[in-house]
Amino acid sequence: MVESSVVRIGGDLPVCRMGFGAMKLTGPGVWGPPDDEDNARSVLRRAIDLGVNFIDTADVYGPGDNERIIADALSPYREGTVIGTKAGLVRSAGPATRENPGISMNGSAQHIRTSIEGSLRRLRLECIDLYQLHRVDPNVSIEETIDVFRALRGEGKIRHIGLSEVDVDQIKRAQSVVEIATVQNIYNLATRKHEDVLAYCEANAIAFIPFWPLHSGDLAKSEVVQDVARRLDATAAQVALAWLLQKSRSVIVIPGTSSIDHLEQNVKALEVQLSPTDLEALEQMVA
Repeated sequence: MVESSVVRIGGDLPVCRMGFGAMKLTGPGVWGPPDDEDNARSVLRRAIDLGVNFIDTADVYGPGDNERIIADALSPYREGTVIGTKAGLVRSAGPATRENPGISMNGSAQHIRTSIEGSLRRLRLECIDLYQLHRVDPNVSIEETIDVFRALRGEGKIRHIGLSEVDVDQIKRAQSVVEIATVQNIYNLATRKHEDVLAYCEANAIAFIPFWPLHSGDLAKSEVVQDVARRLDATAAQVALAWLLQKSRSVIVIPGTSSIDHLEQNVKALEVQLSPTDLEALEQMVA
């Protein structure tokens, strides 16, 4: 990998800054397996062939099906492949909807320990490269939950620890217990409420993983994005991803797709170079 396209998670784990978010390789509402598991496995294998070596998943995607499909497609894993998964959420039965997401938080020691054993089994791993707290449970202090992660790292089941959807204070509280390698928050051209978190990550050698990087395609409707894309002979999605990659060297993007064509287009965003004029126009978009 070209060094400029690499982030070293925890200072020692090199990953391509173009990762892959596997959540879309599930059924509707992130429930159950995808309709075409063969296609899902093909997408994952193509990602690896394209040089993507960081796959992001979670135990609640399916739940469990997403991790299983990743192992079916990629195990035994090619050298250098990094799998990041998460724990801390619980899914009720049935597909998630806007009105009824069917998700609750559980940061208890019992839940986290049960979750990692399931993830290790489904992913066919002895140690998870990056284990992330999916959400902070309001009923359990973040220090208490992260102490379980610290213990699991000491037991050799975790290499690095990450957080998701946290503010700066929560990151600092977690850091009082153990080193934090990554933070995964919602962040994209249209949603920038976590600018302070990104700045903190940059200042503290924490990799920042923006989820929902393409705003579910809504960014394609922006005249600013479309204008930049036309000038660069790129797609709107490539522009949005390139902006994230040029926004900070701490960023690892994880666009997800169930299409090999879209996957290949996303990876080409690594080649898109935005000019200072382009960057200024995109920065001025209304958040």
